[in-house]
Amino acid sequence: MATQIIQHGRVTWVNIERVTPEDIHQLREMFPHFHPLDLEDLQSRIERPKLDEYDDYLFVVMQFPLWDPVQRVSRAAEVDMFVGSGYLVTASDGSLKPLRHLFEQVQTNPEVREQFMGRGASKIFYGVVDRLVDYILPILYKVDANIRHLEEEIFIEDSRQVMQDLSFIRRDIIALRRIIRPQIAIVENLEKVDRPFIREELDVYFGDILDHVVKEWEVVEDHLEVINGIADMANALVSYRLNEVMQILTVISVIMLPLTLISGIYGMNVFLPLQEHPDAFMMVIGLMFSIALSMLLYFRHRGWL
Repeated sequence: MATQIIQHGRVTWVNIERVTPEDIHQLREMFPHFHPLDLEDLQSRIERPKLDEYDDYLFVVMQFPLWDPVQRVSRAAEVDMFVGSGYLVTASDGSLKPLRHLFEQVQTNPEVREQFMGRGASKIFYGVVDRLVDYILPILYKVDANIRHLEEEIFIEDSRQVMQDLSFIRRDIIALRRIIRPQIAIVENLEKVDRPFIREELDVYFGDILDHVVKEWEVVEDHLEVINGIADMANALVSYRLNEVMQILTVISVIMLPLTLISGIYGMNVFLPLQEHPDAFMMVIGLMFSIALSMLLYFRHRGWL
């Protein structure tokens, strides 16, 4: 059980990492008005982002990207929040650094604690959402750096490695789109709907968070457009290189055709010209070499090589 509680004045912040049945039981005793289905959702890691509104509290489920270096893709890290008059409850798996760092700052620094908890629980709620949203930007910058690196290497690297890196980046962008898009509706609701337990002046601040989320969504959309363009370019380069290989193989096949014909004719067990000549073998080889050289010069003249 990893339940931590901070109290400042009339405000309480409960933070839970890796929720257990014991944590659920403790929450049920501390906040008996929480709906049982909401408490049940705390133990589920597959909840879709949502906002459930009750008369005296909000239950908010949000997801934020977390980079998986092994699979090279952004995974959705979930945070569940109860916010009401005088309290905030946050529950996560402990992987979201901004949430953990903010809780530690509020816990250890009296000035930060007064800043976030001296004006009600809604101020902490805003601070948590704001830091988690800002945490998305470094991940997007990393994706942008990967795209720029791919643009530089696409003409000089091995095409197989380029296509592999391209697939990883595209998969990561698709995952980011799936994570970020649902958050827009939640933050937009927090900005536009007035609630008695959320301070009215925070509407402007939630509007600022909404601007950040929309900007991040637009950045992801731009990344998707760019990576699709790079994919088209990479496919064109692969096709061009394949055509070059096929051209060389075709030239070799065409050159070998008359040589194979000559060798096949002189391999027949019948009387042939020069059969009795002592230098017949070298003459046939010279003829074949002359034909091959003439065809190469002709192909070169026509610009096929």
